[in-house]
Amino acid sequence: MHFDLIDLRLYLHILDTGNITAGAARSHLSLAAASARIRAMEASLGIEFLERGRRGVTPTPAGKALARHARLLLQQAEHLQQDLAEYANGIKGQVRLLCNTTALSEYLPELLADFLREHPNLDIDLQELPSLRITQALRQGTADIGIISDAVDTHGLQTLAFRDDPLVLIMPLDHPLTTQNVSFIDSLQHDYVGLAANSALAVYLEEQALHAGFRLQTRIRADGFDGLIRMVAGGAGLGIVPQAALERWPLERRFKAQPLQEDWACRKLLLCARSFEQLPGYAKALFDALALPLRKNP
Repeated sequence: MHFDLIDLRLYLHILDTGNITAGAARSHLSLAAASARIRAMEASLGIEFLERGRRGVTPTPAGKALARHARLLLQQAEHLQQDLAEYANGIKGQVRLLCNTTALSEYLPELLADFLREHPNLDIDLQELPSLRITQALRQGTADIGIISDAVDTHGLQTLAFRDDPLVLIMPLDHPLTTQNVSFIDSLQHDYVGLAANSALAVYLEEQALHAGFRLQTRIRADGFDGLIRMVAGGAGLGIVPQAALERWPLERRFKAQPLQEDWACRKLLLCARSFEQLPGYAKALFDALALPLRKNP
């Protein structure tokens, strides 16, 4: 077996794009060169990694195994490069940080701005994902640090408490539910204002509704908590937001807020990694910055 890092990156680019032509372009290779590399990879083991079809390519079972190992190897190669670069040029690199909706919008902007200002040689690849997908990425070695809800299984990972993150039901002042103490299940009989369908919190709330045997009746989706709150205040429907979003709400509250009592809504956020001690130097610097407020206020 004679694969190099270029082969592995090319193969992952092909899977990500769904066809060899686009994967070759992303790898800055000609189509002929990319095809030759893939054929050589398959010939070296006598197995096919890709199923070719009219609409593109999909991985075979062997190809899925190759993709899993390729991501780990490339991640380790990047860690090696960045760790060695520390000796020559000081800390320089890119940290992959995955987080849920609340962390991204409420807690991280100022923290990450301060960190980037103090570490001019570091970049951050920041992505919002549901907590379950974050833990999967950490276990597979495709991310350095995650910020997740404590509602998901963290077996095999290290965690550190980051913030309390209770969820709150908000409703227009003239809504019929304002006269009673309402549960999440009771609220599902009414229309909602939601976040973008692919946001981590929207996915989380849809899952909780499905577990209860209902679907969220979403009339409209807002781009962020501020827009959602304004639409609820204007009478468009109910909404669910983190308490932190309400605490920084600058305007007069033309809505009623009620904490949700369900266990899944009384959640906490956790810093998470495969091993805090084994993070590469550049990722350890970000972890220390995120954990510093916790150490100051135990």
